[in-house]
Amino acid sequence: MSKASKTIRVSESLHERITAHNREDETLNETLERLVGGPSLRELAGTLSDDEAETFRSAIEASHRQHADELAEQFDDAE
Repeated sequence: MSKASKTIRVSESLHERITAHNREDETLNETLERLVGGPSLRELAGTLSDDEAETFRSAIEASHRQHADELAEQFDDAE
């Protein structure tokens, strides 16, 4: 958690619902972050340069090809 913090008021019923999802050794802040999730795709738009985005695209495509090759090999071995 960052050094800056805010206090929020929630109803007792909401607090109970949040704490019901609380994992062992997890703070309520961590629970809320996990439940709410990360930034939306709209918030991420424009964070990568064109070159960085292309690097990610290439890595994803290579991973997909490798996975497809591994599956094909497994099916060939099964015959």
